[in-house]
Amino acid sequence: MSIYSYELETIRGEAAGMEQYKGKVLLVVNTASKCGFTPQYADLQKLYEEYKDQGFEILGFPSNQFGEQEPGANSDVQSFCQLNHGVTFPLFAKTDVRGETAHPLFQYLTEEAPFEGFDTSEPSGKMLNAFLSEKLPHFLEGNSVKWNFTKFLIDRDGRVVKRYESTDEPMSIKSDLERLF
Repeated sequence: MSIYSYELETIRGEAAGMEQYKGKVLLVVNTASKCGFTPQYADLQKLYEEYKDQGFEILGFPSNQFGEQEPGANSDVQSFCQLNHGVTFPLFAKTDVRGETAHPLFQYLTEEAPFEGFDTSEPSGKMLNAFLSEKLPHFLEGNSVKWNFTKFLIDRDGRVVKRYESTDEPMSIKSDLERLF
C-alpha cells in the first residue's frame, strides 16, 4: 500500500483521495478544538503559509477519540479553525485515528512511523506521559496515535519520514521540513 492509495472525506463531505498530493511534502495531523494542544493550530498555519509555495500541504484530521475534545459537527470544526486560528490548510471530516475503527490512513502511518515515546525531559511530554500512564495506560501500548496533534511528515515520494508527538511544537519540525524541499 502507498500513502496515495487512501480515500478520504473532506470537512465539507466531499470525496478526496491522497493521490492529489503526489509530489508534495505533507504533514498529516490529527486535531481537536478543545484540547490543551489546540493552540498548535496557529503555528501549523504559520508553517503552511511559509512553505505552501514550495509544495507543502498540511492535512488536518479532527478526531473526537481523546477526551471528546472535538464534539461538534464538521461545520463547527471548520468554523472554529477559520475564526480562531485562520486555518486555510485542508481539513477533513472527523476521523478515528486509533483503535479498531482507525482510518486505514492512520493505521498505515503508525505502522510506518512507530511510537518512540514522549520526550519526558520536557514539561509537556512529562505531563502527557504521566496523564496517560495514570488514566489511560492502554493508550501507551503499541504504535497507535496517543493523543491529539500527533504529526506525520511525508516526503514528496510518499514516504513517511518522521512522527512527532502531541508535545512536539510545530515550529520544532522546521529543520526536518526544510530538508525535504
